[in-house]
Amino acid sequence: MAKKTKKEDKNRFEWPFGSKNYLIFGIGLLVIVVGYISLWAGSITLAPILLVLGYCVLIPISIIVNGKKKVPPAENVEVKS
Repeated sequence: MAKKTKKEDKNRFEWPFGSKNYLIFGIGLLVIVVGYISLWAGSITLAPILLVLGYCVLIPISIIVNGKKKVPPAENVEVKS
């Protein structure tokens, strides 16, 4: 196997979101949809709470949370025999 050069590593794009990010984002979207459904049903207390929770809490948290674990490069890992 050929080793990757540093130039190839710089050009390689890795998606910054992991499964934890997508899970929180999906929960946020579900809360928003339930908020709009309750707004359509006439709830004037539950709907705004759910919409604010979805838009202002869950969606930003899904962006901020680090869903990927940092794995050290193989070059820096010492193998003990």
